[in-house]
Amino acid sequence: MLAEDRCMDSLDHVDPRQLSTSVKDVKLEVPDCVRLPLCAVQHSSQTNFLLKNVSKLQTFFEWDCAAQFQLKPEQGLLKPGQACCITVVFQPQGARMYQQQAYCRFGEGGKADNCCTVLLLGLAKYPYLQLQIPTSKEEEGRTHPELHFGSVAVGQSLRKHFNIFNPSPVNVCFSLSRLSGAVTMLKPEFSCDITSAEVAPGGSLQGMVTYSPAVVDTISVEYLSLKYAGAPSETQLKLTGKCIGPRVSLSPCVLDFGCGKEGQSVVQTVELLNSSPAQAIYQWDIDCENSVFSIQPASGTLLPHSRIKLKAVYKPTHPMAHYRRVACLILHRDPLFLDLIGTCHSESQQPEILKPEHLVLYKHHYYHRQNSLDSASQQDQNTHLNQQRAHSSKEETNQNPNRSAVISTTPVEEFDQIIMGHMDCLTSSHPSPFPHVSMVPSELLFNHKIISSSCSPSAFTQFVTIRSQASEKLSLVWTAAQDSSFSVTPTSCDLAPLKSTAFQVTYNPKQLNTLHGGQLECFAYHKDSSNMLCPPCCVTVRVIGHSFQPGKEHFTPSCFLNPSQMVFPALSVISCRTVLLQNNADLPLSFCLNNNSDYASVASMHVQPGCGLIQPGDHQIITIRAIPTEDSPKEGFNLLLQLNASHFTKELTVVSVVGQPSVSLESGSSLCFHPTAVGSITQRTHYIRNLSPLPVQFQWSILEAEQELISVKPDAGELHPNESSIQMWSFSPLAEKTYTLKPTLNFWPIQSDGSNKSHLTLEVTGMGSRGSIETEKEVLDVGKILVGSFQLIEIPLVNNSPCPVSFRLSVQPILPVYDSEEDQSALHLDCETGTIASDFTVLLPSTLRICTQAQYCWDISYHILNTNGLESCPQKLCEVRAKGMYPTLQVVDSFSSGSVGRLSKLHLWRLFSLDSLNEHLLAAPSPIELTFKTPTKHSLHSCPFIFTKVMLDFNFSCAPLNSDPSEIRLMFHNPGSIPVDWAFLLPEDQQIELEDWAVTGEFSSTELYQMKVQDHKLFQVSPHSGTLLPGQKRAVHFSYSHDFIGTNRLPVVFKLSYGREILLNFQGVTVERDKPYLYFAYNRHVFTSVAISDISPPRQMYELYNGGAVPVHYEVDKAVLSQLEVDNFNHPVLCCLNPEGEVSPGKTATLEWIFSPLVAKMYHMDIPIYIQETDSTITVMFEGCGIDASTLSSSNSFTYSDSKAAVHCVQREPFPGQVLFLSEDSVSLGNIPVRSQSSRIFFLTNVSHTDTVHYMWDLPQQRNQQVVQIHPERGCLCPGECTLCVLTFIPTDYPTVYQLDLMCQVIQEAAFAQYCDALRRWEKEKERQQNEFIITDKNISRSQRVLIDEKPLSPSARKGPPLLKYKTLPPIPVSSSKADGSLGVKETRAERRLQREKAKIWRRPQPPEPALLHLCVTAHSHGLLDYFKHFPDQYHKYYRNLQSRKSLQTVPDSAGTSVPARPFTSAHGPDRDIHEHILTLLLRDVLEDSVFVQSLTALASKLRTYQLMKMSSTPRPFSTHSSSPKPHVLCSGTVDREGTEETQATLQPEYAPADMCEVVLMNTFQNLMTEAVRGELVLTAHPQSIILPPLSVRRRLLSRTVSEEDH
Repeated sequence: MLAEDRCMDSLDHVDPRQLSTSVKDVKLEVPDCVRLPLCAVQHSSQTNFLLKNVSKLQTFFEWDCAAQFQLKPEQGLLKPGQACCITVVFQPQGARMYQQQAYCRFGEGGKADNCCTVLLLGLAKYPYLQLQIPTSKEEEGRTHPELHFGSVAVGQSLRKHFNIFNPSPVNVCFSLSRLSGAVTMLKPEFSCDITSAEVAPGGSLQGMVTYSPAVVDTISVEYLSLKYAGAPSETQLKLTGKCIGPRVSLSPCVLDFGCGKEGQSVVQTVELLNSSPAQAIYQWDIDCENSVFSIQPASGTLLPHSRIKLKAVYKPTHPMAHYRRVACLILHRDPLFLDLIGTCHSESQQPEILKPEHLVLYKHHYYHRQNSLDSASQQDQNTHLNQQRAHSSKEETNQNPNRSAVISTTPVEEFDQIIMGHMDCLTSSHPSPFPHVSMVPSELLFNHKIISSSCSPSAFTQFVTIRSQASEKLSLVWTAAQDSSFSVTPTSCDLAPLKSTAFQVTYNPKQLNTLHGGQLECFAYHKDSSNMLCPPCCVTVRVIGHSFQPGKEHFTPSCFLNPSQMVFPALSVISCRTVLLQNNADLPLSFCLNNNSDYASVASMHVQPGCGLIQPGDHQIITIRAIPTEDSPKEGFNLLLQLNASHFTKELTVVSVVGQPSVSLESGSSLCFHPTAVGSITQRTHYIRNLSPLPVQFQWSILEAEQELISVKPDAGELHPNESSIQMWSFSPLAEKTYTLKPTLNFWPIQSDGSNKSHLTLEVTGMGSRGSIETEKEVLDVGKILVGSFQLIEIPLVNNSPCPVSFRLSVQPILPVYDSEEDQSALHLDCETGTIASDFTVLLPSTLRICTQAQYCWDISYHILNTNGLESCPQKLCEVRAKGMYPTLQVVDSFSSGSVGRLSKLHLWRLFSLDSLNEHLLAAPSPIELTFKTPTKHSLHSCPFIFTKVMLDFNFSCAPLNSDPSEIRLMFHNPGSIPVDWAFLLPEDQQIELEDWAVTGEFSSTELYQMKVQDHKLFQVSPHSGTLLPGQKRAVHFSYSHDFIGTNRLPVVFKLSYGREILLNFQGVTVERDKPYLYFAYNRHVFTSVAISDISPPRQMYELYNGGAVPVHYEVDKAVLSQLEVDNFNHPVLCCLNPEGEVSPGKTATLEWIFSPLVAKMYHMDIPIYIQETDSTITVMFEGCGIDASTLSSSNSFTYSDSKAAVHCVQREPFPGQVLFLSEDSVSLGNIPVRSQSSRIFFLTNVSHTDTVHYMWDLPQQRNQQVVQIHPERGCLCPGECTLCVLTFIPTDYPTVYQLDLMCQVIQEAAFAQYCDALRRWEKEKERQQNEFIITDKNISRSQRVLIDEKPLSPSARKGPPLLKYKTLPPIPVSSSKADGSLGVKETRAERRLQREKAKIWRRPQPPEPALLHLCVTAHSHGLLDYFKHFPDQYHKYYRNLQSRKSLQTVPDSAGTSVPARPFTSAHGPDRDIHEHILTLLLRDVLEDSVFVQSLTALASKLRTYQLMKMSSTPRPFSTHSSSPKPHVLCSGTVDREGTEETQATLQPEYAPADMCEVVLMNTFQNLMTEAVRGELVLTAHPQSIILPPLSVRRRLLSRTVSEEDH
């Protein structure tokens, strides 16, 4: 059951669908699919699923699967209904998706005859672990991070943490161990608390390393290796630390007690200073009870960075001079020495006083004499040297410290001489500076005292011998201490030169069953000193003993050794170590070396002191000196200290074995370099590691001939035990060949003199070759770049050579020729030098800065660099081309609404000076415009300084007060190839925001006015700024609110980043509603140029716009025109056809002019126009140019026509919110003859996806004649629907320059339906109020809303049902304060009451205002004779209606005058004779032409191509949606006026006239265009060829068809 529970818990990874396999009666149930948890490569994950026997038979099963998956158990036996938990183990070996079928074979009786499958799915990812040091940012990202412990005091420990982070998505199991091959120590100094663990995805595990150093002044290095399965490489953590010990100094070094009386004490102080962070344990080597000198305290601990004062006491017992050199033993440091000097006087004896000067003089005398003896001995030795070993002997002599000018001994050696009083085997040849006497033995052990209870105690005696080494007689005096258990006899004697004497030392304990010990001192001084006062020599003997009676148990010791293990440097030199023996008991402790230990067999060891007595709580510092030997055991040996003269011992493990330095080349004994360019350099890393316990010094040795080829850094250095060093090798070939070089690594221990060096050889292999680089393209064309900006480019550098190439790039400008140094930095390479690996491509980042608008070209060359940085000859790499471009914008379309919605696009184009704006936007900016390259707040004033000389007017026209805002939308287009950042900057957008305290509050009238305009937002631009990508368009909305009467202006800066800066003067006019106002945007008009020989100059137009709310009557000053005629020889140079008239509110009136120049010159004519309502006159300057047509060629004779279409002839995309879209917003017919018919097609598209729209064209008339027609004139378009419109233009009989504005009114069906619904509810409420009332109402007026009915205007005369128009409400009276612009005044009570009354008013709903689309039609009609004269090639392309219309024979004016008809209207005169003569000649030539006569004969014999069909007598209704006019019917009958046709019994077939062919062709063309627009026909598709039958077959078919028709 437990196994099943575990399986049920793991079913989250199992597909819930189950697969049931049934063969006969055996049936097992297994899942279709089992998904294993995500697993790391070379790790394992597992899950469980149930295998259930659902049959009633016992079933045997066995699994078969691939190696990556293991199923347990692999086989088994299932009873009926039993389930088995199957464990799937996933062990991937690669990072990928695994999908494997597991086959389960099963059956009865152990026969696996049946099979079922389970799909096993597993996903494996590579594991990855990172070692992170939390406190060090420098270690981030390093392959081998380092954990620095710094300096740690000996005996202390320091802990530091590191993190093991798992950034991979899988669990990772790892192990952390020391790097193999490390030096084995008795006790590792580094320890880590983690050896193995598992890290979850995204998790982190913190590890702790403890550093416990034991050897002072050593640097410890160790590596922890992080290993885990699937790791791409081994990660190592380097551990480093330095052990520091105490630094103790003594002050003073010589303590002079002066002269003291016998039996009295002299006290002085001495100071110990510890300047180290490690504590110092010290002990003075003196027995204060058995010496004339004593120091208190004699032992103790000195804290880090502290000092202590000690008391020194001189208490002599014998009149003489005393001198003793006392050693201060320090744990882990060499001893310090204190010279104690004193002289004792008695009443009978007063020897000479010993002073420190005597000590100095004696040492100097002794050293001088010793140098003389050593020089003579060395000279005698050099005489017998072998000549073959002369060089080596000289080296040894120079390195021998005994040959120094001043002979010195180490502190440890001096301490041994003081203690032992003689030379031992470990002491070097340095003699003692005071070689007066020597004493043997230096230690006496009284460990076998037997005391009988029946007799009195007797003394136990041993002897010591003192030998004189002086040439003079010596006196020996022992210091006798009272109550001491040890005594010496005799206490004094004289000793002859070079003689010896023995003294008896007696141990006579005063107390039984205890321990005794001490240090007995003896002073030897010269008996007779005639030359100088020599200081006495002090020798000591250390004694211990015990007084335990037989059978009495000795004291149980409680002590410890620190350290308990000692390792000497593996060099055959004397080295010293110190050990602390601490007595922790309340009883004294004695110790002595056990003679049965390994120490007796090791002659290279020396322990001082070898015995001693330690008082309770005190300690003894033991000094051990050794010379490691090769035959010493590598695992070390034990020194036994016998404690308390009993069986108690303490072991000290000592390792003192000579070892050889060992360095390994971790990357192998060979180093290979990849191919390197000749003269270049290649570098590789190589590791060396110190595998010995000794710090070694290394140095690479390279042959002088090979030093030009290879080098290594560092070439010398030090390696601490276990430390690795990264060596950077450099290879620089000199020729194209393969090199094999063998540098040597020399290394030796740091403590040695370097005479015995070890060697390792490294084999270095490299090959020299030639290299070059290139680019993927020889010419890199960057394209167009914004002038003044920076552009980052990447130049691909390719190295196809077999070696890396080091290069330096140089740029040479080619185009243009630079005028300044600034241009020369246009192309900047971010990296001019570098190295590219072989068969590799590098993208070189570069920066382009274009300063001027020009074509740029640079040549990039490269130089190959060698090792010394010298360059080869330059080689061309590539060529970079770029073109500097200023940002450009262009206005391509305009759209108006609101109060200016009825203005034509041509009028808007002039109001906003868009032609000039486009011209300036496409031009290059001036330097002053680039003062601020981007829109910046730069001014401290409300009226900022303008950095441009280009100023244009944005005129929002005129409208009455409180009218709808004048809204204009301009479509800006980026025609260039670079993005453009643009912004409209109002004065407040350029002003720097100041703190309140910095605002003075003093403003000029101009500033106040601009602030008012900006605060009330009279002018608005949306959006203010933006970015246009190349080819992109964006609509910008401009609006002017008519809230203040008068002319309002605002300077706005139009800024292109890094481009033009143009000052736009926004201007709008608001007039009072009851004041007539004729708006003249410009008081200058230019006529189309007219030829002076033109006898029928064209009629031209000038428009007047009424911007007010009331009609305006105008009158042209005829007196000026008459005077102008008189001034030009009674020739009507300028004639106005309608000098008087009325302009409706919001409409335009057209003044018709005929400009007839007399001479070829420019005419300037000032014509006053009088406004009757305001009794004012406005003078308009009319300009016209007369030209001489005879001097112009036929090809360009009429290129001066001003009736050309605007540049924005095609509307490419609709404006935001625009529902109906015109494919063209202007149609230019060009030069056409009078009475000709011209047609154009365009399309109306409903761009909305939801709204249905209705449209209707409002067509103007010319002198009561309809010159333009559009079919269909009205219609309805569903969402996304498109319709084709045909524009037909038939000019009048008189030449005219046409500029017509056709308006299309557009209403959305949803808005119109909403209006109808509101109107229905309003009418219903009106009817209810008329017919219903409630009697109980006290105040009926308050309980119901007031309805206001507004009469609609009479519809204008036009075809079809008109769109409804309604009058607006009369304007609400405005107070004078509001009219003057005083907004923001608090409303009065009357005004609030008026607003409440307004809320009760329910006005009659108004129909939705139609949106207006403008179509501009321009044409210039010419008389037939003039057109044939100037455009002979175009004359036959137009169809002309030859039937003269009576109404067009004259051109009347408003005053009843008429202009005489032109040449074709004359009935008599020479013109008629010329016409008759010409026609007679033409007819005669036609009739005499034989070809023409034959063509008439052939035409008569041709088959009939058109035959009249029987027509119905019922007339066809007129379809408003037909795209063609009513077809002509050809027959021999007659047609009555009502349009009914009378058919005859026999109809004669006739040929189709030209009109019918034209209509058929036009309908065909229109159908094709409609299908093309809808996507049903592809006009650019390749035409398909149709193979016709043979000619004979076609003739037979044709004749058969004709015969059938005849019958």
